[in-house]
Amino acid sequence: MNDALLARPLSLPCGAVLSNRIAKAAMTEGLADAQDRASDALCTLYRHWSNGGAGLLITGNVMVDRRFLERPGNVVVDGNGGDEALHRWAQVGTAAGNHLWMQISHVGRQCNRASGYRPLAPSNIGLDIGPLFRQPRAMSEEQIHDAISRYVRVALSAKQAGFTGVQIHAAHGYLISQFLSPRVNQRTDQWGGSLENRARFLLQIVHDVRSAVGADYPVGVKLNSADFQKGGFSDQESIRVARWLEREGIDLLEISGGSYEQPQFTGHEGLPASAAPPKRESTRLREAYFLRYAERIAAELDRLPLMLTGGFRSRQGMEQALDSGACQLIGLARPLCVVPNLPEQLISGQTERAESYENALNLGHGFFGPTSPTRLFRIINVQGEVAWFYRQIVRLSENREPKRDLGLIGALYQHLRNEHRAAKRRTFR
Repeated sequence: MNDALLARPLSLPCGAVLSNRIAKAAMTEGLADAQDRASDALCTLYRHWSNGGAGLLITGNVMVDRRFLERPGNVVVDGNGGDEALHRWAQVGTAAGNHLWMQISHVGRQCNRASGYRPLAPSNIGLDIGPLFRQPRAMSEEQIHDAISRYVRVALSAKQAGFTGVQIHAAHGYLISQFLSPRVNQRTDQWGGSLENRARFLLQIVHDVRSAVGADYPVGVKLNSADFQKGGFSDQESIRVARWLEREGIDLLEISGGSYEQPQFTGHEGLPASAAPPKRESTRLREAYFLRYAERIAAELDRLPLMLTGGFRSRQGMEQALDSGACQLIGLARPLCVVPNLPEQLISGQTERAESYENALNLGHGFFGPTSPTRLFRIINVQGEVAWFYRQIVRLSENREPKRDLGLIGALYQHLRNEHRAAKRRTFR
C-alpha cells in the first residue's frame, strides 16, 4: 500500500484536477443572511476550511426555491439577487487553490415547517416521523419542469460566481431521492412506476445542467446506496442509476444512504445487520458506513470516480479504502467542525486519527440511551447530536475555538433558539 495515497491528485473525467484525495463533504450551515444570501459568517467558515488542506470543499444545501427550505438560514439561489455574495463566498472558499463545489438541492417533502409553505413531492406521501413536517402536495407536470429548470439556473449561477463545480443532491430523502423511491413516488405517469421513470427526474436534471455549464465544468451527484426502508430505493437500483449517471457524463459520484426517516448517513442508527461488517474486518470496513456498497458499485463502473463519506476517522482506514479501489476520494464532515485543518494533518502524517467525538462525549446515546423507546425519541437523539456539531460550525464562523465540553442539552437548546431567530429574521417569504 502506498502511504502517500491521500496526497495524490485526482483527475476527473471533465479534465479538472483535485489536488488530493480528501474532500469536505456537505454539511448544512444555516448561516445565510435575512435575504437568504451568503453571509460574512459563511465566508469566515469557508476561509477556515479552504486553509485546512482538503482538495475539494462541497457546500451545504443551496436551495433552488426559497419557499422550500431544509432549515432557516439556507442559502437560496433563485434569481432574486445575491450574486455578489456568492462571488465573495466562492473567492474565499477557493483561496488556498482547492476546489469549491456548490451542492444544489430541493428539499421536497422534507421541508422545514418554519418555511411557511406546504411542501411539494412526487406524491402526497407524508413523512412517517410524527407531526414535524406538513403533508406534501403531489407535483404537477408544470411544477416538475419548473424544478428541473431551477437546478439548471442555480448551476449556471454557481459557475458564473466562481464555484469550481456543482454537486446535485440526489440522496438523504430530498426531492430527487423522493422521485427515485417507489415508497414515496407512487405516480403513474412518465415520472413514476419503473426505475427508468423514477430516475427520469434526476437524469433530466443532470443532462440539462451538463448542457448549460459545458463539458469541462465538474458536475457531481450525491446518491443513496439505499434508503434502508422496506419498499424504498434499493442497492440494486442504485447500481443501475449509477451506470446511467456515468453515461450522462458526471464527474464524481458520492455514495451515501438513508433519509430523515432512516438517518443512516449520520451513523446514529447504524446499518442493517446484513450490511454491518464483522468486528474483525479491516479498518476500512469498520469505519466506512457505505464501503461495501461502494465496492459493488465500483465494480460496475468504467471510469467514474467515487467519493465515499461517512465514518472515516483513521488515516489507515482512508488509505485502505483508496488502495482497494472502492473509492477515489474520501469525504470527511463532522471531524472538520472541530479540527478544520484535519486534511492537512492527515496528508502530512502529523495526525493518524481524527477523534471520534460521538464516542468521547457519549453523543451517540443521546438523551434516552442507545435504545430509545420510540422513533420520535430517536429523532430527538439524532437532532441533539447534529446540534452539537452545528454549534462547532457556528463557533468557527465567529472565529472562535471549538467548545468540546458542550453538552447535548445545551447544544440542542442553542440550536433551536438559533433556528427560531433565523426563521423570524427572514425578509424573503
